[in-house]
Amino acid sequence: MSRTDVLVEIKEAEASAKVAIGEAEAGKKVAVANARKEAVDRIQAAEAAARSRSEAKLAEEKSTLAVKRDEILEGGRKEADKLSKSSKTKIPKVKEFLNTEFERALDAAS
Repeated sequence: MSRTDVLVEIKEAEASAKVAIGEAEAGKKVAVANARKEAVDRIQAAEAAARSRSEAKLAEEKSTLAVKRDEILEGGRKEADKLSKSSKTKIPKVKEFLNTEFERALDAAS
């Protein structure tokens, strides 16, 4: 092989290496872009899953609190009914007591 042939081979090898380096850099850019996109997609998916779990938990807690609220309100209604019935039965006795005391006070003043 002559010196010129060796130089031509070297030039061809350098040109081939430049092409390979260019392709590798382009591949690197594509890989980095894909990795970034995948990272963003994973973050968004994780955020969506977390949001979904928190909304489900919030709905569950609201339901539990609604049941407790209804139980407390029902207990309050029953207690109010008891007090109302009790006061209705005592009103005639209270009226009689007040009349008696008023009459006693008038009798004592006379």
